[in-house]
Amino acid sequence: MIRVEHLTKRYGSHPAVDDVSFTCEPGTVTGFLGPNGAGKSTTMRMICGLTPPTSGVATVDGVPYRRLGNPGRRVGVLLDASAQHGGRTGREVLVLAALTMGVDRREAGRALDRVGLNATAARRRVKRYSLGMRQRLGLAHALLGDPAVLILDEPANGLDPEGIFWMRGLLREFADRGGTVLLSSHLLREVEAVADHLVVIGGGRVVARGGRDELLASAGTLVRALDPAALAAALERAGLAGTPATDGGVVVRAGAEAIGRAAADAGVALVELRPAGAGGLEQIFLELTAGESVREAVR
Repeated sequence: MIRVEHLTKRYGSHPAVDDVSFTCEPGTVTGFLGPNGAGKSTTMRMICGLTPPTSGVATVDGVPYRRLGNPGRRVGVLLDASAQHGGRTGREVLVLAALTMGVDRREAGRALDRVGLNATAARRRVKRYSLGMRQRLGLAHALLGDPAVLILDEPANGLDPEGIFWMRGLLREFADRGGTVLLSSHLLREVEAVADHLVVIGGGRVVARGGRDELLASAGTLVRALDPAALAAALERAGLAGTPATDGGVVVRAGAEAIGRAAADAGVALVELRPAGAGGLEQIFLELTAGESVREAVR
């Protein structure tokens, strides 16, 4: 289990992370979402003992990361896929990690196979790896010690659609075997497909958290009409507030029956009327983080 309690990090007067609390349970994937500069990476670095918090505490299995004995055997971490020695081969990177963790060096080859890096890739120097290959190598490194917990920051960056689908299956399998996964990603639809729980952060603070299905059920109803202006007027007359969706429709915090009646009374022809939860994570994300800066703070 990962437990984050009132975690805060300030740089001078700037609160990069402000009183963040959540837990990640065994057997689940927790999606950690937020715009650039929201505090996701800083939070994950504090969990992993790389950045000291101003206040609050983060623990893995009840212990701060820095106090874990041989942490690679208990927690697999991927925070930066480029943080590997470019002059070493992929196999050398993993063999050295295995020796450090006290793992049989033969596990390096098995880890490479598990993430889809073949013998040719294993012999290639890391500086010649594509971003997607570095991500796979980083994930192999995280899995090498057979940990019970994975902490992954943007692990799908650089992966093609097939690779993203493969990673989704790997993380789902890991959690289904009792593992705990904390996953940060900008690929909202992929998070929606694999996560059991969601934590949304904006401006350094948690703005929403809960089960995926629970949050998606609160998304409301998506409606689309042949005449968007007429639909907007009909909704306004009925006292139904709506917000524009990313795909051209309108998300309304009301049931389909109320929206349908308002449209029918106004003679507005609808072309779509469905729960916004079907692919609605993107809409929820935009609403919850509206107004947040898209610029990553450099620290």
